[in-house]
Amino acid sequence: MTATTHPSSHSPGYRVLNPATGTLVEEFSTISDAALQESITTADRAFQTWRQVPITERARIVARIGQLFTDRRDELAAIITEEMGKRRSEAIDEARFCTDIFNYYAAEGPTLAADQPIKALNGASAMIQKLPVGPLLGIMPWNYPYYQVARFAAPNLVLGNTIILKHAENCPRSARAIEQLMEDAGLPTGVYTNVYASHEQIETIIADPGIQGVSLTGSERAGAAVAEIAGRNLKKVVLELGGSDPYIILDSNDVKASARAALETRMSNAGQSCDSNKRIIVMDTIYNEFVAEVTAQAAALVPGNPALDEAGTFPPLSSEPAATGLLSQIEDAVSKGAVLHTGGVRLDGPGSFVHPAVLTGITAGMRAYREELFGPAAVIYKVTNDEEAIALANDTDYGLGAAVFSTNEQRARKVAQQLHSGMATVNTAQADGAEMPFGGIKRSGYGRELGPLGMDEFVNKRLVYIAS
Repeated sequence: MTATTHPSSHSPGYRVLNPATGTLVEEFSTISDAALQESITTADRAFQTWRQVPITERARIVARIGQLFTDRRDELAAIITEEMGKRRSEAIDEARFCTDIFNYYAAEGPTLAADQPIKALNGASAMIQKLPVGPLLGIMPWNYPYYQVARFAAPNLVLGNTIILKHAENCPRSARAIEQLMEDAGLPTGVYTNVYASHEQIETIIADPGIQGVSLTGSERAGAAVAEIAGRNLKKVVLELGGSDPYIILDSNDVKASARAALETRMSNAGQSCDSNKRIIVMDTIYNEFVAEVTAQAAALVPGNPALDEAGTFPPLSSEPAATGLLSQIEDAVSKGAVLHTGGVRLDGPGSFVHPAVLTGITAGMRAYREELFGPAAVIYKVTNDEEAIALANDTDYGLGAAVFSTNEQRARKVAQQLHSGMATVNTAQADGAEMPFGGIKRSGYGRELGPLGMDEFVNKRLVYIAS
C-alpha cells in the first residue's frame, strides 16, 4: 500500500488537507530531535516493565483497545474521511475491523505465545519460548490509517514489545486519536507513542540502539530505503509494499454480476488498496460482454462527498499528488495505444476527484503494465486459455494477492495453485479476517501480519535446554 513516507525525501510536514474540498484544515509541528530522543528512551524504559506484566493482563488491555475502536467508530470515521477522503461507511468498517484484530490477539495471543516443548532425542528437556524483543518502530501509510496500525500493534502489544509509531504526514489527527485511545485503554506511558517525525528523523530512530525492529507498510521506494537503513544497523524489518494483484475470471454464469463484483472490489477505498484487483484477467468467451458491463457501471458513477456516503458516488483520491500520478499513468497508456472506455479524467471544481477509468489494450511497453495503479482504474486483459491467464498473472514484479473465479471450483483451484503470490483466493476477492495472515513475495515485501504468523515476526524464539 503506497505510503508517503520516503526517508530520503523532503518532508512537507504534517497537515490535514481535505481532499474533497482542497481546504487546509490544520497543521502540526514536527517533533524536535530532543523530544524524539526522549520518546525512544521512554519506550525502552517502558519495555523493561511492560514485558514483566503477565501476558493475560496485557491481553486484557488489548481487548479494551478493541472495544474502544467500536465505541469511538463514528468519531474515528469522521477523522479519516476528512484526512484522506475515505467514504464514511468504509471508515466505520475499518474501525470495526480494528476491533476484530485486537480481539483476536487478546483471545489467541497468550496461546500463540506459549512455550513449545521439543522432544529431545537424548532424553533431555527442551522448549522454545516466545519472548518480546523490545521497542519497535512502525511506519504506516495513509490509505488505511487505523487498520495498518492495528495489525502491527495488536500482536506486539500482547507479546510485550513497545511501539513508536510514525504515521503518514496527511494523517496527524488519526495518529493522535490512536495514541489517545491506547492511553485511555490503560496502556502505561511509553508503551505506545505517536511521533510526528520527519523523513530524516526516521533514520535516527532506526539507528538508535534501543530500537529492535521496524515494520513499514508503504511504497516500494520507502521499503527499500528503510530496509537499507535497517540493514546497516542490523535491525529486523517487516515490509508490506505494493501490489498488482491478478483477478482471473475463467467463466461466469452471470457476467453482469461478475462485472459488478470486480468493479466494486476495484473501487473500494477509491482503488487505493495494496491488494486491490489491479489486473482483471478475463477469458475471451465473456470478455466483450464483461468490458461493456464494467464500462457502463463505471460511467454511471458520479462524484460525491465521502462524509455523506451516497449510493452511486465515488470519493476523491487522498491527495493532489495521488490524482496527478494516476492520471499520468493513464495518459501514458492511452498515448501508446491503450483504449480508455470511460473516465480517467480530472473533474472540474475543488478536490482531487478522478472519474473511475476502464482501460483495455495495456501492453508491456506501457507504465500501467509494470507499475501499480493506485486509484480508481479498472484494467482488463483478455486471454484465451488457463495457461495464458497464469502466464499473464505471473508476469509482474509484485506478488501480494491473487484471485481466481470459476463455476468449476477444481479448475479455479488448479489455476490458483500456480500463481506466484503471498495470498491466493478462489471465488472471492480477498480472505478478510484477523485470523488470516497477510503479506507478499517478490517486490511486494516480506514478513507476515495478522493471524498466527503475525505473532512470529518481532519475537525472540529462545531455546531452553535442560540436560538430563
